[in-house]
Amino acid sequence: MKDHGGTGLADEPDGDDASAPQPAPLPPVRKGRIARWTGLAILTLLVAYLLAYPAPIEPLSYHPPPPPPLTGVLEPNVTLRQAERFAVGQIDGPEDVAVDPEGRMIGGTHDGKLVRVSLTGEVETFADTGGRPLGLAWDGAGNLIVADAIKGLLSVDEKGGVSTLTTEAGGIALGFTDDVDVAADGRIYFTDASTKFGYGDHILDMLEAQPYGRLLRYNPRTKQTELLLDGLYFANGVALSQAEEFVLVVETSRHRIRRYWLKGEQAGHADIFVHNLPGYPDGVSSNRRGLFWVAMFTLRNPVADWLSPRPFLKKVTSRLPRFMWPKPQPYGLVLALDEEGEIVRSLHDPGGQQVATITSVEEHLGYLYLGSLTAQQLARLQIFP
Repeated sequence: MKDHGGTGLADEPDGDDASAPQPAPLPPVRKGRIARWTGLAILTLLVAYLLAYPAPIEPLSYHPPPPPPLTGVLEPNVTLRQAERFAVGQIDGPEDVAVDPEGRMIGGTHDGKLVRVSLTGEVETFADTGGRPLGLAWDGAGNLIVADAIKGLLSVDEKGGVSTLTTEAGGIALGFTDDVDVAADGRIYFTDASTKFGYGDHILDMLEAQPYGRLLRYNPRTKQTELLLDGLYFANGVALSQAEEFVLVVETSRHRIRRYWLKGEQAGHADIFVHNLPGYPDGVSSNRRGLFWVAMFTLRNPVADWLSPRPFLKKVTSRLPRFMWPKPQPYGLVLALDEEGEIVRSLHDPGGQQVATITSVEEHLGYLYLGSLTAQQLARLQIFP
């Protein structure tokens, strides 16, 4: 045979020759056994992980009362579907909203910015805290007081300059600065939602069901921070009453609001202002005319209620990927309460078609302004002509 420049071994078969001996295929029965044993091993490891891997929580058992029926004053309606939306897709997670003297809305974003939105649609960055701004309130000098979940209690001047007021109370660092209100005398009431779980881990705090929250007061004259109330179950929204006789603080994971007395015979003591709300209360504000507005993040979750008295299963849940945790039902809900704790009105958006997962509600000149930790918009609803 003529050599064409190869090795001279043209007649030898190469390694890919189809005529070379091939290994015998595995019998179908053996293939099936291998697949079953592999699947069983993976399942065993997964079960072992869910049952035995150290959990990030040490949960307590809590038996929540059955949620109240949505009847009477809680009867569903579609009032919130009339809300106007602003800066849609241009503001990420404005948990709270403050309205400046020019009528512009300000909300904090996930990346630490304070974004200002005009009623005509202009959107601009007002300031950057470098943390995660949540609750907002104006002080008497025109500064915006910010409860920043990461940076602590901050003050932002009219030019956007950021200064830190406090980052601890009683030697304990602020773990999750959440909401804020300012009294007429300049003192600032604010919440530390959890001293154990920081921003982004609020579900772990609720699963653990232990009282890590605090209600605090900062005095800008003395620059001192004092503890008013601890042992709170995810301390969230805070609001002063009309005469500043008491301050409310939301306990989100207990579906209730506490009242801490500032004046009178009960000064220094706390009681329950309203309990067993139909959902998860988040922000609360006062119009300083005898009415409180409560933002409800969503309705009660039956799966979460079922898990509450089962610490072992809550540990298992905490080990699951977060996308498998119970999800909030899209629903828009705002409640109005009088100063006796009675619900006098409810505003709904069933299914959350226009607004949902509402985390703050502020009344200003006849409108309610709505913020949301998860939405990419601000909204307002005319409530009084």
